[in-house]
Amino acid sequence: MARPYWSGQIQISLVSFGVKLFVATEAKSEIRFHQISRKTGERVRHQKVLASAVEDNPGEAADPVEKDEIVKGYEYRKGEYVTIEPKELEQLRVPSKHAIEVTQFVGLDELDPEYLEKPYFIVPEDDVQAEAFAVVRKALQKTKKAALGKIAFGGREHVIAITATDDDQLGGMMGYTMRYQEELRDPVEYFKEIKKVAVNAESLELAMDLIKRKAAKFDPNKFKDGYEAAVKELVEAKIRHAPVPKDEEAAPRRGQVINLMDALRKSVGSETAAAPSGKKKPAASAKTPAAAKTAGEKGISLVKGAAGRRKSA
Repeated sequence: MARPYWSGQIQISLVSFGVKLFVATEAKSEIRFHQISRKTGERVRHQKVLASAVEDNPGEAADPVEKDEIVKGYEYRKGEYVTIEPKELEQLRVPSKHAIEVTQFVGLDELDPEYLEKPYFIVPEDDVQAEAFAVVRKALQKTKKAALGKIAFGGREHVIAITATDDDQLGGMMGYTMRYQEELRDPVEYFKEIKKVAVNAESLELAMDLIKRKAAKFDPNKFKDGYEAAVKELVEAKIRHAPVPKDEEAAPRRGQVINLMDALRKSVGSETAAAPSGKKKPAASAKTPAAAKTAGEKGISLVKGAAGRRKSA
């Protein structure tokens, strides 16, 4: 198993147990670009140099500054810095560096997706901690709640939401670092210019029917990075000295008037024709179906387990 990204205690009132956090995501892209010189084809290296050396002699190569000579600096006044040593940062008095103190529990449907940032796997520190871990996990699962607390790593303190995975065979918990309120831009600034329009009942009925016909269980394996595939195709073409693939220009749409009702009717018709034969299609209805209502009440979906499945709250 990989080394944990963070280890410490989860504290809930007088209950505490040791846990380890592992980053739940990884970059799978195989495409890696380097910076090279257009003239020589050689790789370009970046070096850290003194700002004064570049400013005083812009046309000359500056001597690189060695790694052990570099420390962090905070600019408290224009051009003036106070230096911070790595050991001083390590010794900062931040309790959440060592323990996540749960301050409250919230319903899973209360966790707005825009606040969720990055997922982590949470496992008990060892077999001794497994009992308390399992009890808290099952309690979160039964109550459909998330535990909120704070955790410090990566040079800052994060809000973290702890949830139970739905798969009892895995038996783990998930942690989601969350954004602070001030990190989110005010949506009013972006939505205030949206024109208010009356929704036509028949158009709404057709749109709801289209959604029902295209509804399917979420399968993350169905989604692949098309950009990465296109880059690989480009690289292969250049290696073989073959014609470079180019994006096809979209057909001009000037003067085209789109009738929303006709577009919806044709879309529903095409989905009906594409559906497998022998299966009865649901009738169009202006009423919200019970299944859709239930799904809407479930709230957000959270990452579930190592297999990349997702859990609906």
